[in-house]
Amino acid sequence: MGRVTERRRTIRIRDGAVSARPDTLVAEEPMEIRLNGKPLAITMRTPGDDFALAVGFLVSEGVISSPSQVRSIVYCAGATDEGSNTYNVVDVQLAPDVPLPDFTLERNVYTTSSCGLCGKASLDAVRTTAHFPIDGSPPVRIEPALLAGLPDRLRAAQRVFDRTGGLHAAALFSPEGELLDIREDVGRHNAVDKLVGRALREDRLPLSRSILLVSGRASFELAQKAVMAGIPVLAAVSAPSSLAVDLAVETGLTLVGFLRGSNMNVYAGEERIAFGTGV
Repeated sequence: MGRVTERRRTIRIRDGAVSARPDTLVAEEPMEIRLNGKPLAITMRTPGDDFALAVGFLVSEGVISSPSQVRSIVYCAGATDEGSNTYNVVDVQLAPDVPLPDFTLERNVYTTSSCGLCGKASLDAVRTTAHFPIDGSPPVRIEPALLAGLPDRLRAAQRVFDRTGGLHAAALFSPEGELLDIREDVGRHNAVDKLVGRALREDRLPLSRSILLVSGRASFELAQKAVMAGIPVLAAVSAPSSLAVDLAVETGLTLVGFLRGSNMNVYAGEERIAFGTGV
């Protein structure tokens, strides 16, 4: 089975001095997600939490919303010509009463770890398939000072990043600032799917009293994943995309970008931020 990190030889140049030594790199391997034995998607990911990644992806796609809808999850043997198990093919068997998605959708494509799954980017599609409307979630009010402290806490909890410098992270925090869960992956969308998948398998959806913090930018897809899991607040240390802001406005998601120190931009859902006077 693939490891989280691997060692590779590298030539180091430091202040003009040249040396050869091994370096620790984050592992990246393809994972195929099958649904009832039929190929659905391929993603490049860091091995680990593969079952959570698979079901988190299905939550994001609107296919499932509770653990009772999953009958089984297994690694597929015989993935190679020799019949060995690569642990890179996961088959999710749904309960008999769960309808299968349309396998002809544009999202049934190869996806890289950098961009995620880039098709079906429709605001209407997310709104109509979301199982947990954010507008109906319990009220959450967050102090800006609490948000300001979350990136440092995220960084301190990134154990694999310290060894490789090459992983994204996503974390769930409570409105009081408690770290609930954190996942690392070569793709930030995979890290979010792993969080959501773990929550589904533990029957904790919707995540209506959670803050999702991501280590990079806030794309449409990350906003979509937050909405589909019922997460009311998405914060990112970098910029959001225009479509992510549109989706946040459309669904009631609180979207915070450029969260750096005490500075931040609130692009949507400002009613959940406990501003002082003058706003």
